[in-house]
Amino acid sequence: MGITEILEKISNNIAYVAIALAVLVIALIVLQIINLLKISKMKASYESFMAGKDGSSLEDEVHSRFAQIDELASTSKKHTSQLAVIEEELLGAYEKVGIVKYDAFNEMGGKLSFALAMLDKSDNGFVMNSMHSREGCYTYVKEIIRGKSYITLGSEEQRALEEAVNHDKVME
Repeated sequence: MGITEILEKISNNIAYVAIALAVLVIALIVLQIINLLKISKMKASYESFMAGKDGSSLEDEVHSRFAQIDELASTSKKHTSQLAVIEEELLGAYEKVGIVKYDAFNEMGGKLSFALAMLDKSDNGFVMNSMHSREGCYTYVKEIIRGKSYITLGSEEQRALEEAVNHDKVME
């Protein structure tokens, strides 16, 4: 098969070749338009970023941001140390409470007497019992260590202590 034969076959199908080339040219034009739109959008974004800024003003902005970061790091360290102090102080704070109201002498009504238990996280604290009668009010305090009293507790005091010890379970 010589060159003349190839040219003859192409000349017979020249319309197909022309259509294929036209479709290829149109596809290339569409791709070129898409690329131009992307480039113009990127150029607009770049110009917006660089508007009014020169190298030194950008450098000043970067230094300003680093100064802000240093200030935030310093503040964070300060807050961390403050939180450590607060957590240390909270170890001795009373956070569990139990209260039982009752009528101490069955004569007045209104349940004016009460037993109040206040404990810290380790169940250390006190039970205060305030008994109200017509003759006066009597208040007693008993120390609690690890959830136990070394002095005998009355039934109301014991219930208040149990409420306080189980405070976490009730709150959940």
